[in-house]
Amino acid sequence: MPSATRERVGNLPHELTNFIGRRRELGEVRRLLSESRLVTLIGMGGVGKTRIALRAAANLQQEFEDGVWLVELGALSEPDLLADTVAAALGLRERVARSPLPLLIDFLAGRRALIVLDNCEHLVAEVAEFTTAVLSACPQVRILATSREALSAGGEAVLRVPPLTVPGPDTTASLRGLGRYEGVTMFEARARAAVPGFSLTEDNQVTVAEICQRLEGLPLAIELAAARLRALSPKQILQRLTNRYRLLTTGNRVAPSRQQTLQLCIDWSHDLLSERERTLWRRLAVFAGGFELDAAGEVSGFAEGELIDVLASLVDKSILIGEETGAVVRYRMLETIREYGLEKLTEAGESALLRQRHQDWCVRLTLQAEAEWIGKRQLEWIARFDRTRADLRGALEFSVTAAADPDAALHMVAAIYPYWVSRGLYSEGRYWIERALARADGSPTAMRVSALCLGSMLALMQGDVEAARVWTDTARTLAQSEDDPAVSAFAVSASGYLATFTGDFAGATECFEASLPTLRTEGGLLARVGTLVGLAMACGLAGDSSRAIACHEEVIALTESHGESMYRSYSLSMLGLAVWERGDTKRAAHLIEEAIRLTRLVDDPLGLAMCLEILSWLAVDRPERAAVLMGASAWVGEAAGSPTIVVRDLFGHHDRVVRESTDAIGQKSFEAAFARGRDLGGDAAIAYALRDQTSAEPRASGPTVRLTRRQREIAELVAQGLTNKAIAEQLVISQRTAEGHVENVLTKLGFTTRAQIAAWVVAGVGQAATTAS
Repeated sequence: MPSATRERVGNLPHELTNFIGRRRELGEVRRLLSESRLVTLIGMGGVGKTRIALRAAANLQQEFEDGVWLVELGALSEPDLLADTVAAALGLRERVARSPLPLLIDFLAGRRALIVLDNCEHLVAEVAEFTTAVLSACPQVRILATSREALSAGGEAVLRVPPLTVPGPDTTASLRGLGRYEGVTMFEARARAAVPGFSLTEDNQVTVAEICQRLEGLPLAIELAAARLRALSPKQILQRLTNRYRLLTTGNRVAPSRQQTLQLCIDWSHDLLSERERTLWRRLAVFAGGFELDAAGEVSGFAEGELIDVLASLVDKSILIGEETGAVVRYRMLETIREYGLEKLTEAGESALLRQRHQDWCVRLTLQAEAEWIGKRQLEWIARFDRTRADLRGALEFSVTAAADPDAALHMVAAIYPYWVSRGLYSEGRYWIERALARADGSPTAMRVSALCLGSMLALMQGDVEAARVWTDTARTLAQSEDDPAVSAFAVSASGYLATFTGDFAGATECFEASLPTLRTEGGLLARVGTLVGLAMACGLAGDSSRAIACHEEVIALTESHGESMYRSYSLSMLGLAVWERGDTKRAAHLIEEAIRLTRLVDDPLGLAMCLEILSWLAVDRPERAAVLMGASAWVGEAAGSPTIVVRDLFGHHDRVVRESTDAIGQKSFEAAFARGRDLGGDAAIAYALRDQTSAEPRASGPTVRLTRRQREIAELVAQGLTNKAIAEQLVISQRTAEGHVENVLTKLGFTTRAQIAAWVVAGVGQAATTAS
């Protein structure tokens, strides 16, 4: 029986296509990481650095109990947000008045984790400084980076990634012998994806080998060429590549560099496209982090009917990658392909126009989200902003540097503010608000007041009272010159938050009560809910529990009627605490449990930690359960980068419950139960809290893993030694579908090789672990 283990942490994506070869490179990465804590894979674009890094990281997951984390830097153009980007990738939430780098260092200091920093070439100096700071303070952390050049950081080990192996020009290989060349194997695999049933034969083997030779084993070039088999034969592909190669070498005795070979292949792929396909490629390159259908239509100017057809064509030709994300399909380009598209956009004279369109789309998107934030679509908007964060940054950067209208930045920061709060991105929010205000001297007063107030509240959430005071005072002074009751009321409400965080609860209550009548009718739902939450907080801290309860109940009624989740979860938890303090434990438990369900939907780990802590107080008469819940709360908070949960020390209940529980079951039993709670992990902690279990056991791997019937079928075929192609033929499905099933089985079982699946099946541990599909 395997030992129990908490659910695996990390954020590595699933591979969309099967991984080819690279055994030597993977072994070298493993060796280098065992000797050096910073390893950088270097090489030209399109050579396969990212795929190697991700596969190497996946192979090492079992060795890093605190997670393997991917941080994609290709779309990051703001060096100042490097640490913020890493912290967000690790799921950390800010809670202190300092930059994210110290937060990261505190979080990682005692953890064993591997961080993969992908596409570092445009931030080499900043990444070098970042890795030095992290590794010098976090002895069990290792970093695997990819870049087109070395970081030149202390202790760095560098591995230059070569192309895939291909037959030499004078090599005569048999059909069977060609399979040992990685480039040929990759061409065949990608060709089968493009043309089901394609295989190497006596007739095409020499041609395929020559294509791979001509493309010098570059994975991206091979993928682009193989995608052309939908329209061209292997001989036609080789002929066109050969013609271009001759043009490149005319008048020059020196063979082209690999970079030139890649450029040749991308140029060739570009020229084979229709004019509308070329136009869409370059226009969609303006998206930094990928895009969805609605965004593509608005920015590119293509009508939806034509757009869908051209998008599908670009996916077929490996220019775009389509990925299902929940209920939507999201498209992206590899960085090398996107860079080429941006070059073509500049050549076409469309760069400024498309950046302006991109910004305008982001403004419309964020304003719609702001209008619907207190509503049933809130969770959709949080997820959408998660997916579009890189593009929101790009639009903000354009709006504060190059846009003709400086008001766009103020519109966006006000609209994105609740998202920054929901994700704990306080430093990033303040960064953009400061830059938007710096360019907004001539902007309407109301917009500047709003930005100042929101910046003030972000500063307060970090404990930066002095910065908040400056921004709040400036906002109130500006608001006095504006004949707009809602603007003045919002500034007064911000003053209420400032008073709350400085301990002036009477002054805070006065501010909130003064602003609320106006905001009930003129300020919008978000301002109204925010003010009610602030009033509830101030009254509760001042000891006026009746007024606090009334405010929380109003927030809950308002948000529930609109289908909102984020603010409702907070008020539910605080109302639960308040009614428990009045002796109504049953109602309190119901309220806290409802709040827990909402924190899971919103993905609010700090809110969850707070709920688990309060729930532990309700269980004071069941001391073992109280200890388990406290342990779970501690782990959830620490995993989000916040070892201190504010509610834990604010009301004095924590120490009392610890003392009474310890007296009841003894110090050793309490500590053991607390440790069990820490070992639960997030999902199991929620299950324990909601199911009222009397004992807690962490999730185990192995026998407790349940496969669907289809996954079980796939696992048994793998155990029989069948390849993905053979599985696809036997089950009458596409090879890509079979590959996806195998990857899902590997992921669910926590394995990295097919041999592990076979051993699992042979051992019979999966026999009873099958559910109906």
